[in-house]
Amino acid sequence: MNYLQESRTAPAWFSRLQESGYRLTTARRAVVDVIASSERVLTATQVFDQARQQCDSLGLVTVYRTLAKLEELSLVERVHQPQDCHAYIAASADHQHLLICENCGRAQFFSGDRLEPLMNEVSKTSGYQIADHWLQLFGTCQECQRIDQGKEMANRDGPTG
Repeated sequence: MNYLQESRTAPAWFSRLQESGYRLTTARRAVVDVIASSERVLTATQVFDQARQQCDSLGLVTVYRTLAKLEELSLVERVHQPQDCHAYIAASADHQHLLICENCGRAQFFSGDRLEPLMNEVSKTSGYQIADHWLQLFGTCQECQRIDQGKEMANRDGPTG
């Protein structure tokens, strides 16, 4: 198991939360379980809905507070979505960027970028000292593309029967 895989396990997150003085209630454990195991970006409401299946006494305020603490500990990253409020995903172990499916919310980290020339030019023309960047690309994942192609073919063929 590499660092990224280990850091995405709920027990590792529980340890980090406890080390920071955060009490682990059943409700907070449910929130951690949901977000740590998700391959999709999730809004706080989506985390709430899924975690309520494990802990029916969970409140939305607990979800927001737990997500804020997880972000403070760099265990989750906030994702800024063009169409909705922000969402969250388990953080990458190193500097990586995100591909996010606009249909299903599936997220995939990728590394490598050639932004240095752009950052240097922006810094030069604006006078800013650029400290960091984070890139998010939105599109349609392969699975959703296959589903869409299947629907298009069905519509072209017309009703059967």
